[in-house]
Amino acid sequence: MAKAGIRDVAKVAGVSISTVSRAFTRPELVSEKTRRKVLSAADKLDFNISRSATALKTGQAYRVALLMNEEITSWFNTEVFAGINDILHDAGYDISLFQHIDTAENRKEFFTTLPVRRNVDAVFVNSFSIDPYEVEQLKRIHVPIIGINTPSASNFDASVSINDEEGMFMAAQHLINLGHRHIVYTCSEPAKGITSSIDDRGRGFIRACKAAEHNHDLQWQVLSVPRGRAFADSALTALLALDEFPDAICCQMDMMAIPLVLKLEHYGHFTPKDYSIIGFDDSPYADTINLTTMRQNPRDMGRNAAMKALKLIADEPLDNPHETIQPQLVLRGSDAVFKK
Repeated sequence: MAKAGIRDVAKVAGVSISTVSRAFTRPELVSEKTRRKVLSAADKLDFNISRSATALKTGQAYRVALLMNEEITSWFNTEVFAGINDILHDAGYDISLFQHIDTAENRKEFFTTLPVRRNVDAVFVNSFSIDPYEVEQLKRIHVPIIGINTPSASNFDASVSINDEEGMFMAAQHLINLGHRHIVYTCSEPAKGITSSIDDRGRGFIRACKAAEHNHDLQWQVLSVPRGRAFADSALTALLALDEFPDAICCQMDMMAIPLVLKLEHYGHFTPKDYSIIGFDDSPYADTINLTTMRQNPRDMGRNAAMKALKLIADEPLDNPHETIQPQLVLRGSDAVFKK
């Protein structure tokens, strides 16, 4: 059976060929009634418009690239992806996902070959910084570069970020104000050769503890464990190996705090009776185990970044190209006033 073409759709729908084309590529120029007729005819004929033909006509690929330094399976990355898709799907865009841009080999391959392909209309960089060479490579394709929760807004045409350092500063300060005097910060080791926004949280913890040392008899330390799927178990082992168990724990993320709360009970440490613990993210299950944490909304960040991208693609000015959002302290039941 011969494949149906745009002329066949136009004939069945009773409209012109140009109307069929606009119904797919510029739906805002076609009435809802006419668009429904065109889509119904296309469905009957199993017709779909050529994305490559549309790209040739408009000069746009209707595709964006999303770069992640880890897998999409993490809560933050999944939510960012969903937020971008919330906005760009209805605008007719596909999202090409590039995971693990955290190794030298993967970074070199991506940033070297993308300018040759030139098949995206915007690039989103999620949670890591890009160096001058990489910026130069991206600028060769003359498309907007949007940062999402990147350590710095420099080199980006627009960005939306959470204030990771200030958020963890608030978290540590909260524990100090509750009277805790032996506080440990558990985190995964920084990735080699890449600057990630999550590393700013450690700096916030250290800053809060150093600021409080002058007025409090404070004992604090940072426990860094290897990156990877077993990082929470590694943090558990490190905590249990301490000469003295802390009276408060600041966790780099909820994905570390939640398993610690559950597994420490097995070893006789119950929160908030024996110690306070605070996470960061307010990810799923944080409320289930009553975890006090710092809240951020990566889905909203993805939506915001996508709306900025659409304006930049259309050469429209941005009122606020670079935004930094303050995380919120969510008080639940994993922290309490410390009683010696």
